[in-house]
Amino acid sequence: MDNLFKKDALEYHSEGRPGKIEVIPTKPHATQRDLSLAYSPGVAEPCLEIQKNPEDVYKYTAKGNLVAVISNGTAVLGLGDIGTEAGKPVMEGKGLLFKIYADIDVFDIEVDTKDIDKFVETVKMIAPTFGGINLEDIKAPECFEIERRLKEELNIPLMHDDQHGTAIISSAGLLNAAEVTGKKLEDLIVVVNGAGASAISCTRLYKKLGIRPENIVMVDSKGVIRKDRPNLSIEKLEFATDRDLNTLAEAVVGSDLFLGLSVAGVFKPEMLKSMAKNPIVFALANPNPEISYDDAKGTRDDVIIATGRSDYPNQINNVLGFPYIFRGALDVRASGINEEMKLAAAYALAALAKEPVPEEVNQAFQSGNLTFGPDYLIPKPTDPRLITTVAPAVARAAMESGIAKKPIEDWDAYKNSLQLRLGIGNPLISQIKAKAQKAKKRIVFVDAENYKILKASEIIVNEELAVPVLLGNKEKIAEIARENNLDISGIEIIDPKANEQQDLRIQFAELLFEKRKRKGLTFDDALNQMAQRSYFASAMVESGMADGLVSGHTKNYPEAIRPVLQVIGRADNTNIVSGMYIFLTKKGPLFLADTTVNKNPTVDQLIEITLQTAASVRQFGIEPRIALLSYSNFGSNQGFSPTSMRDVAAYLHKNHPDLIVDGELQANFALDETLLRERFPFSKLAEKGANVLIFPNLSSGNIAYKILQSSTDYKVIGPILNGFRKSAHVLQLSSTVGEIVDIAMIASIDASYKDK
Repeated sequence: MDNLFKKDALEYHSEGRPGKIEVIPTKPHATQRDLSLAYSPGVAEPCLEIQKNPEDVYKYTAKGNLVAVISNGTAVLGLGDIGTEAGKPVMEGKGLLFKIYADIDVFDIEVDTKDIDKFVETVKMIAPTFGGINLEDIKAPECFEIERRLKEELNIPLMHDDQHGTAIISSAGLLNAAEVTGKKLEDLIVVVNGAGASAISCTRLYKKLGIRPENIVMVDSKGVIRKDRPNLSIEKLEFATDRDLNTLAEAVVGSDLFLGLSVAGVFKPEMLKSMAKNPIVFALANPNPEISYDDAKGTRDDVIIATGRSDYPNQINNVLGFPYIFRGALDVRASGINEEMKLAAAYALAALAKEPVPEEVNQAFQSGNLTFGPDYLIPKPTDPRLITTVAPAVARAAMESGIAKKPIEDWDAYKNSLQLRLGIGNPLISQIKAKAQKAKKRIVFVDAENYKILKASEIIVNEELAVPVLLGNKEKIAEIARENNLDISGIEIIDPKANEQQDLRIQFAELLFEKRKRKGLTFDDALNQMAQRSYFASAMVESGMADGLVSGHTKNYPEAIRPVLQVIGRADNTNIVSGMYIFLTKKGPLFLADTTVNKNPTVDQLIEITLQTAASVRQFGIEPRIALLSYSNFGSNQGFSPTSMRDVAAYLHKNHPDLIVDGELQANFALDETLLRERFPFSKLAEKGANVLIFPNLSSGNIAYKILQSSTDYKVIGPILNGFRKSAHVLQLSSTVGEIVDIAMIASIDASYKDK
């Protein structure tokens, strides 16, 4: 799949708007008055205020939430000195991670010089623009001097993440590994393989944790770094040993910790065998570690191993650190990032790993119930508690060490503000993906003679989200795949019209005939319908040959849903099927129903739509808070819609008192808890507002979701169909590849729940 991944990576960066980041205005700019306030003459007022009090730059500009990711391209990932322009995608990627994990804005800056003086001078001159600076991918030993000089001359948070990120995360792992093995840090014998920026910084921070300098041996490409080696750099001299050791194999004998920041495969199984009891191995070379997880575990069952890979336990991933370290530093307006703040981050990560793990994290890594121990030393990158754990710890350390210019006074309010920055959209996506990977159901795609369906299927197989089955003409599908360089090898393709499917068509026709023979359908009619992919797919699901289906990409909604209703039908004790969309907003997911099926639902149908939607929302681990929408607020207007929603609310309050539901309500009140508390404090939604919107009819629901979909940048998942007896979902016409993948995941999850 390497070539496939390469092609997808290039398409990801180039399709649509090239790159990964953009600048978005945060203030109104539609009118001439807006523009006059934003620029001339209005902008003069904050300029004058800042001139009088320079600290007001944080009040009137974006500086306080803006970080520069700065590189000269001399040590880009594992690619080496590839230059500033070639390194730019990495810097943009770093900016993306800052934003999605900590809501920090980033400008990436590529400085085209290898001269230390010029680089330092350039960064100093542009520093007033930023609230913080993340140095990135600068080779050693120059990076040490660059960071040292800039920290001395600037008074904003600054960190070379390649040095300190791995140090902080691995320190958290080391603290917990020592606890698990019952070893004291001051007694550990440590061997470090590699002497670059990360290795030096890791080892320095380990000393701060309590590792004794005389217990450290560092090895580079020439062997053990000894005091009698000539021409050692200042950094290497700091860790030179006078012990009579020459090779890595000699150094690791009897050692407790191997830290690898070097090259793949250098740490051999026989070396691991020579280590002390309960050895700790941090093999952090990427993408392939110094010793593989499987080789390490196969060599010794008492080894505790961490790598940089996400497909094995204990991933040392810098994304656990830098977004939250800068978040905490910016929020207290720290004048730097000091050792106390780094250690605070490490201790916070170590402590978080001992806390009960949220279920969405367990699901994301398909690992049952993660608990503190040899295979869970550090939190997972998808843990939603990271921002409220690490950032406050860093902020507090900045305050206690005396470098915070804006101390936090209300820590509960601060943590709440951190949660509001991100909502819970990203964890929900992680949860959906993890559940789909765990279920890995067999999903039939009805309209497979289509590039987007085939591309989505390729992704689904690559990410193990489901087992796709493609319906259509095999030659035509193969031709589309060839023309678009798609790898669909191994994916089952079935042509319902092919001769070899005759027996199956007859079997499926008998199934449909039994269901519809008293509704005007003849056996010949049923047999003809089974040559149609939509009926054939529905029969596959109904007969157990598949777990779910996805259709509708090339058909209108009623035409696509009819075969499912006739062949599969509604769930027991269910009278209707309803449609739901999920909008991932900054405040968290917003669920809209019914947006696709029922034109003018009765009160009884609205009750059923509400209960179906509530059950579906709970499947995502979210407590539904439901607003029954209309043009009226609690009797302020009369009419069919307000009366219907009022009756629905009355029924649900009486028969489902634990359900958080209220209405009738106008949409702006439903989504604004402040308005609700001011005007309708008695409402069940007054405390938090709604996260589920039930529309009075299809017209209003369909119009609302299409306006939101077209006019916002929210990620949208749907339509999700509720009420079928088995898993079946119908796409919008001309859905994107990403939307098709999302619905396939939903179909897989839905099938898993229906199995239960």
